[in-house]
Amino acid sequence: MYGWIWRHLPGNTWVKALISLVLVLAVVYTLFQYVFPWAEPLLPFNDVTVDNQ
Repeated sequence: MYGWIWRHLPGNTWVKALISLVLVLAVVYTLFQYVFPWAEPLLPFNDVTVDNQ
C-alpha cells in the first residue's frame, strides 16, 4: 500500500517526502478531531468495577 502511494505521488524524493508528511498530518488531524471523539462514548474506558464505599 505504501509503495503504491509513493509511486503515485508527483515530484522527486524530497517533494514526495514532504507530501507524505502532509498526508500523515492530515490523517492524524482527522483522527483526533472527528474519529476519536465520535468513538469515545462507544469505548469501555469509563466502565469501572470498583464500588465507592
